[in-house]
Amino acid sequence: KGMTLIELLIAIVIALIAMEGFTFLFVRTWDTNKFIIEEGMASAAASRATNKIVIQLRGVRQADNGDFPVESADDFDLVFYADVDGDGVVEKVHYFLDQVTDQLKFGVSNPLATNPVTYAAGDSEVTIVANFVVNEIDNPIFYYYNDDYPGDNVNNPLVTPANIGNIQMVRVKLLINIDPVHA
Repeated sequence: KGMTLIELLIAIVIALIAMEGFTFLFVRTWDTNKFIIEEGMASAAASRATNKIVIQLRGVRQADNGDFPVESADDFDLVFYADVDGDGVVEKVHYFLDQVTDQLKFGVSNPLATNPVTYAAGDSEVTIVANFVVNEIDNPIFYYYNDDYPGDNVNNPLVTPANIGNIQMVRVKLLINIDPVHA
């Protein structure tokens, strides 16, 4: 009429196996969803940052002191002139990767009221554009192309630091990993 001790132990073992299976399924689903959310966050952050850079690059112009539109062009550092705040004054814009903090930063300098106009050597204001940037030597952030691109694939992208007189196009490739502990 009752259950023997062996039957009770077997029922407990079967219940534990079922609970372990459901726990494994729950943890696996949780990890998958976490990964999908992190991928979406990384994609959105990279998209926002590259869109900001591209919009500003499309507004590049000669500096108020007559300098070339691009001051320097390297794999992880780009300095150019544009009116980023829409006030009619051309600012010096500086995008660079802070490799200590893995942050893409945006520096801007307004021209100094001198005659002729000059720009400060450093950045007046620096803000963070993107965190968790994982671009490395073999995957730079900035690629530079001359006016023969796409016909000339031998000389494009240009070797950095690029000769500013040869730059006709800039490509921005930003790699972000929200959770660097997990793949």
